[in-house]
Amino acid sequence: MKWALVIGASGDIGSDVVQDLAQRGWSLYLHYNKNSKRIADLIAQLRQRYSSQDFLGIQADLLKENSAEKVKEQLFCLDALIFAEGTTSYGLFREMPSAQLHEMLQMQIVTPFRLIQLLEDKLAQNHFGRIIFIGSVYGGAGSAMEVGYSTVKGALTAFAAAYSKEVASLGVTVNVIAPGAVATQMNKLFTVEEKNEIDDKIPLGRFASTSEISYWVCAMLKERASYMTGQTIYVTGGWLK
Repeated sequence: MKWALVIGASGDIGSDVVQDLAQRGWSLYLHYNKNSKRIADLIAQLRQRYSSQDFLGIQADLLKENSAEKVKEQLFCLDALIFAEGTTSYGLFREMPSAQLHEMLQMQIVTPFRLIQLLEDKLAQNHFGRIIFIGSVYGGAGSAMEVGYSTVKGALTAFAAAYSKEVASLGVTVNVIAPGAVATQMNKLFTVEEKNEIDDKIPLGRFASTSEISYWVCAMLKERASYMTGQTIYVTGGWLK
């Protein structure tokens, strides 16, 4: 039985990843910070449907310095590490408070990278290890008014390209799934007019569903995906990249 840790399992994309992996026979660690009820409900549903698998919740605030160590202490076996956490901030970069930029970097870069350092041996143990980041098309194309977010997501692409070379001989692959516009809570701040304007720019004419992003995460976890590493896969409906 394979085990995956989903960081940000209470989010829209993260919870879809959890559902899809459970259906495919994975046992799961579900990381969350504040959404304890959503995780508890999800775990109860999964245990009822898939009684032969295990589902464990792990609470950790990724903004805290020792959160990676806290997560690592609660893990046993591990075959895949999926980072689906994230947040953004809208506004001119010159007006962005340094504390806000620091939090974004801590949550999406510093803590995840530290966790990978701590878990490399576990991921390499069976010569089958997967590290997958949910990035963004903005990590490649960039976005005015989201300079911090674009920078963070771009760093994931650079990290995957470099780190994948260090761990390839261990049987560990490292990739980024970079969505375009996705119908998540984070994007519900758009007005109807703003959303329609974005739809008009996307060749497929709509936002992606979260399940369409989860599909690619599941694809990267298959045995036959073992030759794909160091890549950023843009899932954008033909938009921007």
